Amino acid sequence: MERLYTLDEAALDRPSVVTIGVFDGVHTGHQHLIRQLVVEAHAADRLAVVVTFFPHPDVVLRGLQGRYYLTTPQQKADLLLQLGVDYVITYPFSREASQVRAADFVDVLLKNLRLNTLWVGADFAMGYKREGNLAFLTAQGEQKGFAVREIDLIVNDDEKISSSAIRQAVQAGEVEKARRWLGRGYSLAGEVIHGEGRGRQIGFPTANLRVWDEQVIPANGIYAGWGWVAGERFMAATNVGIRPTFEGATDVTVEPYLLDFDRDLYGQQIEISFEKLLRPEAKFDTIQELIDQIARDVDETRAYLQTQP
Repeated sequence: MERLYTLDEAALDRPSVVTIGVFDGVHTGHQHLIRQLVVEAHAADRLAVVVTFFPHPDVVLRGLQGRYYLTTPQQKADLLLQLGVDYVITYPFSREASQVRAADFVDVLLKNLRLNTLWVGADFAMGYKREGNLAFLTAQGEQKGFAVREIDLIVNDDEKISSSAIRQAVQAGEVEKARRWLGRGYSLAGEVIHGEGRGRQIGFPTANLRVWDEQVIPANGIYAGWGWVAGERFMAATNVGIRPTFEGATDVTVEPYLLDFDRDLYGQQIEISFEKLLRPEAKFDTIQELIDQIARDVDETRAYLQTQP
């Protein structure tokens, strides 16, 4: 299993079954599709290949800015590889790439990936002006000797699971809904950096997490979740917000407090999941009131996570 960064890097030793898409978040709909692709590809002694994009085409073509992604490129590749994919190719998307004709892109797939079968959704389109729709690709397959299979994403709660819906849920703090659609808790990863040390001063030393500035963070609030440090998992009560009890705090930070943990984390990479919103962020009149509330948050985090798998 391998991650590549261009199609030119691929040197496949046998034909492949390929699907193409952004796959931001790698939600349960994506997982359902990828697992099927892997099973069918391997049963036919073919390689399972996912071609994904970074940056997101919406970011490039619509000029979107700010926090948009559900997963970093590395998180996404890792999640796809965990599903049994042989190759994940993170295709570098740009305005120039958007001008490539669909037929020319098909030729690249045939040459570099030894394309045997292409799996696409009914609304899929690629290439210049999205000319490479299902009908176009089917005709290309008949002409150039590969099969095209139309696939459908699964539906949950009577609606199609989508990355955009999950984005909205996370931004609203609806992390339990996001978890149902993702099949796991929404997570952020990053380096622990030095903060102002206020958590340690009040008896709850938090890790100030430097997260990617293009990844969606949950709404301000206190969350129960998990923290992973060097492969170990710990319960975590995480504050997302501006810490309004303290004067002069204006920047939104992500600060997990790892339960039953007393090691130095500075400079380490950790990952935090958000399983349940415990309460919105609030301003307290005194530091003691804040301390008492954090203690209750920690107890609620422990009680909730002890009931989870």
